[in-house]
Amino acid sequence: MFTYPFRTEQIETLRAFFAPRKPRHPLLRLVFGVIGVALLAVLVVIGLFIGVAMLLAGAALRLLRPRNSRAASVESGSVVQGEYRVIDKSALPGAH
Repeated sequence: MFTYPFRTEQIETLRAFFAPRKPRHPLLRLVFGVIGVALLAVLVVIGLFIGVAMLLAGAALRLLRPRNSRAASVESGSVVQGEYRVIDKSALPGAH
Protein backbone atom coordinates (compact mmCIF):
# COMPACT_ATOMS: atom_id res chain seq x y z
CA MET A 1 0.00 0.00 0.00
CA PHE A 2 1.28 3.45 -0.94
CA THR A 3 1.46 6.14 1.76
CA TYR A 4 1.76 9.83 1.10
CA PRO A 5 4.90 11.56 2.41
CA PHE A 6 2.75 14.41 3.79
CA ARG A 7 0.01 14.35 6.36
CA THR A 8 -3.48 15.41 5.35
CA GLU A 9 -3.30 18.53 7.53
CA GLN A 10 -0.17 19.71 5.70
CA ILE A 11 -1.82 19.20 2.32
CA GLU A 12 -4.93 21.11 3.39
CA THR A 13 -2.79 23.98 4.75
CA LEU A 14 -0.89 24.19 1.47
CA ARG A 15 -4.10 24.04 -0.55
CA ALA A 16 -5.70 26.79 1.59
CA PHE A 17 -2.62 28.96 1.08
CA PHE A 18 -3.14 29.03 -2.70
CA ALA A 19 -6.95 29.14 -2.69
CA PRO A 20 -8.40 32.41 -3.98
CA ARG A 21 -10.42 34.21 -1.31
CA LYS A 22 -12.44 37.39 -1.33
CA PRO A 23 -11.39 40.02 1.18
CA ARG A 24 -13.75 40.49 4.09
CA HIS A 25 -13.75 44.26 4.13
CA PRO A 26 -16.51 45.63 1.83
CA LEU A 27 -14.44 48.61 0.67
CA LEU A 28 -11.55 46.34 -0.27
CA ARG A 29 -13.94 44.10 -2.19
CA LEU A 30 -15.18 47.14 -4.10
CA VAL A 31 -11.63 48.28 -4.89
CA PHE A 32 -10.65 44.84 -6.21
CA GLY A 33 -13.86 44.70 -8.25
CA VAL A 34 -13.18 48.08 -9.84
CA ILE A 35 -9.57 47.06 -10.57
CA GLY A 36 -10.82 43.87 -12.23
CA VAL A 37 -13.34 45.70 -14.41
CA ALA A 38 -10.73 48.32 -15.36
CA LEU A 39 -8.25 45.59 -16.30
CA LEU A 40 -10.89 43.88 -18.41
CA ALA A 41 -11.72 47.15 -20.18
CA VAL A 42 -8.03 47.82 -20.90
CA LEU A 43 -7.60 44.34 -22.39
CA VAL A 44 -10.69 44.77 -24.58
CA VAL A 45 -9.45 48.14 -25.87
CA ILE A 46 -5.98 46.73 -26.59
CA GLY A 47 -7.54 43.79 -28.44
CA LEU A 48 -9.70 46.20 -30.44
CA PHE A 49 -6.68 48.27 -31.49
CA ILE A 50 -4.74 45.14 -32.46
CA GLY A 51 -7.68 43.93 -34.55
CA VAL A 52 -8.04 47.28 -36.32
CA ALA A 53 -4.28 47.36 -36.98
CA MET A 54 -4.44 43.87 -38.51
CA LEU A 55 -7.33 44.87 -40.75
CA LEU A 56 -5.54 48.05 -41.87
CA ALA A 57 -2.32 46.13 -42.58
CA GLY A 58 -4.23 43.58 -44.65
CA ALA A 59 -5.99 46.33 -46.61
CA ALA A 60 -2.67 48.13 -47.20
CA LEU A 61 -1.01 44.96 -48.46
CA ARG A 62 -3.93 44.32 -50.76
CA LEU A 63 -3.75 47.83 -52.17
CA LEU A 64 0.01 47.74 -52.64
CA ARG A 65 0.07 44.33 -54.34
CA PRO A 66 -0.08 44.50 -58.16
CA ARG A 67 -3.54 43.79 -59.50
CA ASN A 68 -2.46 41.73 -62.48
CA SER A 69 -0.49 39.16 -60.55
CA ARG A 70 -1.99 36.34 -62.62
CA ALA A 71 -1.00 37.97 -65.91
CA ALA A 72 2.47 38.69 -64.55
CA SER A 73 2.96 35.03 -63.62
CA VAL A 74 1.89 33.93 -67.13
CA GLU A 75 4.43 36.27 -68.68
CA SER A 76 7.22 35.10 -66.37
CA GLY A 77 6.65 31.47 -67.37
CA SER A 78 5.80 30.15 -63.90
CA VAL A 79 2.42 28.77 -65.01
CA VAL A 80 2.19 25.07 -65.84
CA GLN A 81 0.06 24.42 -68.89
CA GLY A 82 -2.00 21.26 -69.14
CA GLU A 83 -4.95 19.59 -70.81
CA TYR A 84 -7.86 18.30 -68.82
CA ARG A 85 -10.98 16.32 -69.59
CA VAL A 86 -14.11 15.74 -67.52
CA ILE A 87 -15.07 12.14 -66.86
CA ASP A 88 -18.31 10.70 -65.54
CA LYS A 89 -18.52 9.66 -61.92
CA SER A 90 -19.28 6.08 -62.99
CA ALA A 91 -15.84 5.85 -64.65
CA LEU A 92 -14.09 6.46 -61.33
CA PRO A 93 -12.88 3.38 -59.44
CA GLY A 94 -15.05 2.52 -56.48
CA ALA A 95 -17.92 4.80 -57.57
CA HIS A 96 -21.40 3.27 -57.43
